[in-house]
Amino acid sequence: MQKLSYALFAALTAAGTLLAPGVAAAAAPSDVTASQCIAGGGVIIIQDTGTGDHQFTMRCSGGLHDGETVV
Repeated sequence: MQKLSYALFAALTAAGTLLAPGVAAAAAPSDVTASQCIAGGGVIIIQDTGTGDHQFTMRCSGGLHDGETVV
């Protein structure tokens, strides 16, 4: 009985280890380069923020990096 408990614990620990990095990576915001955005099938949208001279934001729209900030 004790071996079964250990095996179950080991299996759950391994599953948690494999799943945790994917969940953390999906939740973390990331920036992409212009080349990565275009290579992933997206286009770069440049938006004027209206907060002064030369203030704008760039976002990747569509493709693999949809919604990510372009640096």
